[in-house]
Amino acid sequence: MSKCADEHQIREKLGQLRCHFTWQLLIEDAEVPNLEERISEEIQFLETSYNVGIHNLLAYVKHLQGKNEDALECLEEGENLCQRDQAEQPDVRCLVTWGNYAWVYYHMGRWEDTQKYLDKVQEICNRFEDSSRYRVECPEMDCVEGWALLKCGGKHYERAKACFQKALEVDPENPEFNTGYAIVTYRLDYAAKGLNNISEAFSLPPLRKAISLNPQDGYLKALLALKLQDVGEEAEGQMHLEEALTHGSSQTYVFRYAAKFYRRQGRLDEALRYLKKALKATPNSALLHHQMGLCYRDQTIQIKKSTNRQFQGQSRRDVDRLVQLAIFHFEYAVKLKPSFEIAYVDLARTYIHAGDHEKAEDTFQKVLGIIPGQQYSLQYMHFYYAQFLQFQKKSEAEAINHYLKAIKIEQNSFIKDKSIDVVKQLALKKLESNESDPEGLSLLGLVHKLKGDLSEALECYEQALRLNPEREKVVGCSL
Repeated sequence: MSKCADEHQIREKLGQLRCHFTWQLLIEDAEVPNLEERISEEIQFLETSYNVGIHNLLAYVKHLQGKNEDALECLEEGENLCQRDQAEQPDVRCLVTWGNYAWVYYHMGRWEDTQKYLDKVQEICNRFEDSSRYRVECPEMDCVEGWALLKCGGKHYERAKACFQKALEVDPENPEFNTGYAIVTYRLDYAAKGLNNISEAFSLPPLRKAISLNPQDGYLKALLALKLQDVGEEAEGQMHLEEALTHGSSQTYVFRYAAKFYRRQGRLDEALRYLKKALKATPNSALLHHQMGLCYRDQTIQIKKSTNRQFQGQSRRDVDRLVQLAIFHFEYAVKLKPSFEIAYVDLARTYIHAGDHEKAEDTFQKVLGIIPGQQYSLQYMHFYYAQFLQFQKKSEAEAINHYLKAIKIEQNSFIKDKSIDVVKQLALKKLESNESDPEGLSLLGLVHKLKGDLSEALECYEQALRLNPEREKVVGCSL
């Protein structure tokens, strides 16, 4: 057999494996350093018994950087943990590690080692009825895939959720499966959707169940605290947060969420105290620098309110200092994580506060060129750029275009509702100047349509089309 045919056969076998090389983890080159940093932080500071997969993911990230020898070291660590922690059924989870070994050796040109690990995988797969030569279907494998997808960002969350759901169908009381499912639903159940009551937060039941199965997990309790705060159950959230802070587990992560909880309460000094504690442990966390920036920005808002925007002497100096601190931390956050869409928008908004509209424009243009991990991020980007266009650049036409882009995104959110309200105000403003303005009528028609007032929407559209039959300024009919 020729070398090419040999390589083709090996490649075909590798493609059947369930491991990080076959799970279509969409990681941009610019995201790799930040992902590696976050994985390293988790290995060091997140206290969990579910850490075999994170070593495998680190190995994959090392491979993406061309560091295959380092990848092998990570896989060895993962294999040791797998054999230690899964004494009753050690082989199933090792399939992922062995699959990754096979791929790394393949990329190193070490085909004998590649075949050795393919043989190890095949030996285990042969024991299962529901398997092929190199692939086995079982909830443990679904769970490992779910963790990998969850760690690689928002664009993978729905797939991660499906993996954990599939695992739970087989073993609904498994603590690890429930933990993964609770975390991914928390991430998807985004706070900014504008939840109004406890029944609207679909992540609450999974979080409560996961905690019942993992009662000492401070990380989960901190997430539950934040979700309860989202729905107005702050007192219960405070109770869970205090428990998380006293458990002693995963404290660096608990400090992050405690800071967010207190910042949203307006207790900014307390939030900064926890952030600074967390930063001592993880100084290169983009998330922490973003949260620091938000705290300093919120402190400027507090001063503005207390002085009724009448800055003099010390208050002016305090605001200037806080704005510069906020800019520093936002800039550092996006440097650490170039795909951090929300941090870019917050940086642009802070440049506006500092009066630097040129940098604000450049930052908005940069973030609008990023493909967002979640639809809410895209709404956030378009809404705040529209605000900048409307109020700083005095370009209502361009602003309306971006409000409409935020509205078109099919995800209900607080930002979407605000965009609709602003479009309504701009439409009424146009009609106050000219009650026969076709664009104003069509925009108002769109607002009625989105709010479910279809007869009023139809009336507005008909008037707009009569005034402008060529539809040059009639928007929203196809939304």
